[in-house]
Amino acid sequence: MEFFKIKRDIPFMRHALVFNVVSLLTFLAAVFFLFSRGLHLSVEFTGGTLMEVSYAQPADLNSVRGTVATLGLNDVQVQNFGTARDVLIRMPVQKGVSSTQQSERVMTALRAADPSASMRRTEFVGPQVGDELATDGLKALAFVIAGIMIYLALRFEWKFAVAAIIANLHDVVIILGFFAFFQWEFSLPVLAAVLAVLGYSVNESVVVFDRIRENFRRYRKMNSTEIINNAITSTISRTIITHGSTQLMVLSMLLFGGATLHYFALALTIGILFGIYSSVFVAAAIAMWLGIQREDLVKGGVRKDEDPNDPNAGATV
Repeated sequence: MEFFKIKRDIPFMRHALVFNVVSLLTFLAAVFFLFSRGLHLSVEFTGGTLMEVSYAQPADLNSVRGTVATLGLNDVQVQNFGTARDVLIRMPVQKGVSSTQQSERVMTALRAADPSASMRRTEFVGPQVGDELATDGLKALAFVIAGIMIYLALRFEWKFAVAAIIANLHDVVIILGFFAFFQWEFSLPVLAAVLAVLGYSVNESVVVFDRIRENFRRYRKMNSTEIINNAITSTISRTIITHGSTQLMVLSMLLFGGATLHYFALALTIGILFGIYSSVFVAAAIAMWLGIQREDLVKGGVRKDEDPNDPNAGATV
């Protein structure tokens, strides 16, 4: 399905160098903020107190957050757990205050605001658990990257695998750079969003790469730059439909999902926007600079009895 069809190819690769310089500067800035400011890790990574509170009626999460905020507690996560009457509260470690004292203070304030509040359980999440989660998260990221590289190398060619991984890591580092610069809370849902962005970005790259491979078989008089421009231009309508509909869903979570989904949706929003950019101006440009050519993707040549202008001429991939 296409909303519109562009009859002339847009010369994207003509400006590839400028856009990649911008990407490089943005990437370096993200790396700088990651090292200078670091990520503002949530309770899951740093450790803290976890409370499960039950109410007689559906809980007002904003009211619960306001009550907890009056105690001077910052970076507290409040969300429904199981049903609308059950609330899960995560609080960071406070110096000089034990987990038991912290939970008792919170319950006293919550009961003062609503006498039906009752504590179902409380537990302390130690920093060692956070270290384990961080390690597992890095392992998951490494496995995803390795899997993507192997998949692209087998489906297309190693030059495309290298180009796609550089582009995808570009997206991930920039997301982390935003979180480091603004000191937004980095939690497990945000980590899940980063992993989702990796898969989402590589999907867009695969679509463009597949069209490039198809064009190498179809247009034998075009050079590599023209092939790439045509591939990107011919997939623009699909990109707008796919990314536009996805972004609408993510924006609905960002605007109406509340505090629980806010940073998750924010990470996805940044990832989707930069994923489109990197698939066109980073991945495709790097593949071009690595010298991708027809011989890399099409095995064999055109037989003497075939018309070189025939789209079906030549060997199969």
